Amino acid sequence: MNLIIRNTSGQPLYDQITEQIKALILSGELKAGEMLPSMRVLAKDLRISVITTKRAYEELEREGFVETAPGKGCFVAQPNLEFIKEENLRQIEAHLTACLTLAEQAGVSEQELHEMLDLLAKGE
Repeated sequence: MNLIIRNTSGQPLYDQITEQIKALILSGELKAGEMLPSMRVLAKDLRISVITTKRAYEELEREGFVETAPGKGCFVAQPNLEFIKEENLRQIEAHLTACLTLAEQAGVSEQELHEMLDLLAKGE
């Protein structure tokens, strides 16, 4: 698992870890039942506090992405398909909002956006 942490980002470190692990799970790169590195190992690899990795893992567990087995470690949870769909929809909505903002700044009409989306959906 290769995570990239940016100290200069305005995003908290635990949030960066959480988002990247979620993305790996949603993409299928991390599979259900796969063991995550221990909090200590991840903290050492990323050169950050164990408290930060603990917070990230707790957030992932709270959201249902991972399960912790006391004395054994942290594992990718069985996928909650409804939650995964909601998470993907949330990300799509965020991207579309950004597209709308950019289109507005560029003077692109809603009709032109629809045409662009139709062409992209058809693979053209």
